[in-house]
Amino acid sequence: MDGTLVAGEALPSMRALAKELHLSVITVQRAYEDLTRDGFLETVSGKGSFVAAQNQEFIREERLREAEGLLQRAAEIGRSSGISLDQLTGILALFYKEGD
Repeated sequence: MDGTLVAGEALPSMRALAKELHLSVITVQRAYEDLTRDGFLETVSGKGSFVAAQNQEFIREERLREAEGLLQRAAEIGRSSGISLDQLTGILALFYKEGD
């Protein structure tokens, strides 16, 4: 997600990575499976695992979940401090427009 790895770049074999990191092969296998399921890796039978092109929908969902958590916290602070929804909405609109 930060551009360290390039789409199509080959990853080490599960055994090689497990040995390098002093982990169980099963642990590395689970990690590769999770990354494949989430769209970050592509596995080609007999050739290995490769970095997938970024899954933009997955990244968007993660960022949305993060924003929801922050907005929930802002709502809690607003309710407990007597800040109206209109005031909070106005503040959010100002911050959002600053990025334009």
